[in-house]
Amino acid sequence: MLCHDALDRAEQVARHWSAHGCPVVIHVDKKVKRDAHDAFVKSLSRIENVRFSERHRCEWGTWSLVAASQSASELMLRDFPEVRHVFLASGSCLPLRPVEELKQFLAERPLTNFIESVTTEDVPWTVGGLSLERFTLRFPFSWKRRRKLFDAYVLLQRRVGFRRKIPDGLEPHLGSQWWCLTRSTLQAILEDPERPVHDAYFKKVWIPDESYYQTLVRLYSGDIESRSLTLSKFDFQGKPHIFYDDHLQLLRRSNCFVARKIWPRANRLYDTFLAPKEGEPGTAEPNPGKIDRIFAKAVERRTRGRSGLYMQSRFPNSGWENGTTCAPYSVFEGFADLFEDFEGWLGKMVGARVHGPLYAPDRAHFAGGQAHYAGALSDCATLRNYNPVAFLTNLVWNTRGERQCFQFGPRDNQEPSWFMATDSNAQISVVTGAWAVPLFHSKRNFSEVRKEAARLQKIEVEHLEILRSPYTKARVRVWTMADFVESPMEPLQTIIDEIGLRHPRRLTEVPRMVDLKGFGQFLQNLKNQGMQPHVMGDFPVTDRGDGAPDTPRKPYLVKQ
Repeated sequence: MLCHDALDRAEQVARHWSAHGCPVVIHVDKKVKRDAHDAFVKSLSRIENVRFSERHRCEWGTWSLVAASQSASELMLRDFPEVRHVFLASGSCLPLRPVEELKQFLAERPLTNFIESVTTEDVPWTVGGLSLERFTLRFPFSWKRRRKLFDAYVLLQRRVGFRRKIPDGLEPHLGSQWWCLTRSTLQAILEDPERPVHDAYFKKVWIPDESYYQTLVRLYSGDIESRSLTLSKFDFQGKPHIFYDDHLQLLRRSNCFVARKIWPRANRLYDTFLAPKEGEPGTAEPNPGKIDRIFAKAVERRTRGRSGLYMQSRFPNSGWENGTTCAPYSVFEGFADLFEDFEGWLGKMVGARVHGPLYAPDRAHFAGGQAHYAGALSDCATLRNYNPVAFLTNLVWNTRGERQCFQFGPRDNQEPSWFMATDSNAQISVVTGAWAVPLFHSKRNFSEVRKEAARLQKIEVEHLEILRSPYTKARVRVWTMADFVESPMEPLQTIIDEIGLRHPRRLTEVPRMVDLKGFGQFLQNLKNQGMQPHVMGDFPVTDRGDGAPDTPRKPYLVKQ
């Protein structure tokens, strides 16, 4: 047993092993304080089949862990000649099945070595970008304590083309550090005349406890089952999963003999699995595959999460999102400027929740003029602008199952532009230049109108460049105001169809368009003042080209 902390639990497990006739050799990390170590040794001193080996200062990824297991193994082989299999465990390991079942299992396979041992080409789980390189480069620095020096030295070796020579006869293998070897195989590894050569080589290998025995076992035994009898699961970062009390049934289903890493305060697990067992020994094969699906799902949930839901494990990393929003939504730009009560008409037609401009300077204009919306979202512009993107993702998440539509334009906060453009759930419909209609109807000084028109046009042009970017994933439709006003029925029908009515039907009415009489002359006046309004399209200066008095426009004709 390799013990580093939680010595009270290690003592409990050691007593369990020894009480069932299994000799135990314990290595205590030299970093453990002397008082704690002495108390631990004293607590087990009266048990005849428990020994303590020479101590080493252990550190992850270094040779010290192999040296600790060597010292403990040598003592085990010397003091307990009756031992036929040596099982390596940690102080955080917990037997899941009666010890008699493990003893019977090994007795039926007296020559079999249980150790995960696969070539570097066949290992899919190495984390950190080093597979074969861990055997051909030198790693004298600690990855955890001296990370910058570690990385710099690796880079230097790559640049100069340095390669270590692998000792003759060795083919590097990798695998779990928790093994169960026969006495003869372990003795052959430890007593090999070439051991000084092997040890000197592996002292500069990265994470040698996952490769030393895994490689050397191939030299001395042909009876190898490449699997570990210890259940150990790792997340996508290579960190071990920790088992808690609520994993009790999960651990039972695995049929594994031992599991790590157990939380020291998981009292229910320790009380359950270390309690005396009655009845005939079971013969079920260890089958961690029974629970692999659950761990795979946990990894996927941690790395991908649910579509549109941000959480601590993914939020800081841009691009890790499993979909930036959780449901489709529609953005309308310019429509509310062209039509009277556009929000009310659209809500009636599609049955969705239609908001006003959510990113307006004064506040977020929720549907119905509400001050607070689903999920306690406030209409306060200051709160919204603290994180405009999160405001939108929260809105869509809190109202999932109900389509959200809102207005947007150059007067609004433009920070969400890139987010919406790159969101595949967004449907963005734009009538360019429609922002000029409120200016046309305003009573402001024309010099102010000209300045404001130039500002809004510049903002809209930049926004259109974003929507036309090759990175855009949203469904984008853009009409110039001149084209849209000429024939508004077809664009509106297209938008309604894209939103996806359950019972689609042809439009029989459109909202009332605002009065545009004189709008062409208004644009010409802007030109005369030195501003070039080009995003509206080719809008005629006069309402009729022949100068005749205006006649009422015919109503839209819709064929049924």
